[in-house]
Amino acid sequence: MSQQLWGGRFSGATDALMRKFNDSIFFDIRLWEADLDGSMAYAKALARASVLTEEEADIIQDGLDEIRAEFSQRRFELKSGDEDIHSAVERRLGELIGDLAGKLHTGRSRNDQVATDTRLWLKRKLVVLREQLDTLQGVIVSQAITHLNVIMPGYTHLQQAQPVRFSHWLLSYAWMFQRDKERLDDLTQRVDVMPLGSGALSGNPFKIDRVFLAQALGFAALTANSMDAVSDRDYIAEFLSWAAITQLHLSRLAEDLIIYSSREFGFVELDDAYSTGSSLMPQKKNPDSLELIRGKTGRVVGSLTGLLTTLKGQPSTYNKDSQEDKEPLFDTVDTLGMTLPIAAGVIKTLKVNPGRIYDAMDSLMLATELADYLVDKGLPFREAHHLVGKIVQQAIAIDQPLYSFPLAAYKKFSDLFDRDVHERLTFNRAADRRDSLGGTSENAVKAQIELLRDLIEFDFDEEVAD
Repeated sequence: MSQQLWGGRFSGATDALMRKFNDSIFFDIRLWEADLDGSMAYAKALARASVLTEEEADIIQDGLDEIRAEFSQRRFELKSGDEDIHSAVERRLGELIGDLAGKLHTGRSRNDQVATDTRLWLKRKLVVLREQLDTLQGVIVSQAITHLNVIMPGYTHLQQAQPVRFSHWLLSYAWMFQRDKERLDDLTQRVDVMPLGSGALSGNPFKIDRVFLAQALGFAALTANSMDAVSDRDYIAEFLSWAAITQLHLSRLAEDLIIYSSREFGFVELDDAYSTGSSLMPQKKNPDSLELIRGKTGRVVGSLTGLLTTLKGQPSTYNKDSQEDKEPLFDTVDTLGMTLPIAAGVIKTLKVNPGRIYDAMDSLMLATELADYLVDKGLPFREAHHLVGKIVQQAIAIDQPLYSFPLAAYKKFSDLFDRDVHERLTFNRAADRRDSLGGTSENAVKAQIELLRDLIEFDFDEEVAD
């Protein structure tokens, strides 16, 4: 006779390879705590519905407590026939308390059970991921405060464009992660919905109090349609979408820092704690922490793509395909759970080299300053842009920085140039002229920092200097 929960219908044995193909215990065992929490709440609900006596519910609770202790102490033993975490727990409960264990599943299906478990498990993980995002934002802001007035080349198309503050560049990622945090808060609302009590697809016939269940498990809401409740994996797809966007932002930060830490740039240096060496070349200091962050982005995006493909062709209610939701979910939580704190560690210990940054500054980044200067003198910007382009050509031809280009040479292009032109041609002044909200001036960057400090739950030691 089959020992599976569903075995009564079958007289023949399951093929050995089919059993291995079908079983999910080797990855969904991670749901043990959520599964036990759900079962304990359900036992209380069964007692409230008079399906169990109070004494029976207490016996079941004691058995579940013992199983919890076994898991916590790593004493729980899997056995043949433990198809998934649900059957493993029910099997062990039967060993501990006898046939009474069979009453716990009254009115409950593994369909609503697994949906509840994954939601409960993910809801708890989202709290941790949010804290890690806060920490990453916090160390970014701290570094921005420390290096508030370091001026660096701002790049478009990876070509020097205009002078910006290093702090302004770094804070651009804090705002990306702020959007990630807001999206995380938004999706948490849709994760925080309880499907327990939906049965296999049609609901529960034993007058189970689902509001009580939701309160007991800490869910903010409960599902309104039992068929949707057992088939819905939108919350996992949405989480994977969030994770892909967040990991994409981490990858962009990693790419910038890989470039900036190269010997050709030397703007920053990674701490030894987040670097590795070469097995052949003794001089190498490789940014492997950042390269792995960049590399794992493909893994996270792949998990999203894989799950969407799994879900796209399923008919309504639960199908076994949905078992494929957990491995990408678990792997993505694990991946973000490493990449976020690794990125925070890299930023926190990052050494910034202002001298190397200044040496890399090209005076041609001040070309827009020249155009703006002419605009201030009354020339339309499009004409000023064209004229300065000609000056840039000349400066390149004679290898002359714009800030030391003689006034007489400027006047050959326009009589609007005067003695004050060179006052405009400094990197600091160029940055500080961008003083609008969100700009790279000292005041604008300080304003950004204060905005972020209000949005981030992080203990800041530094104060922004006046």
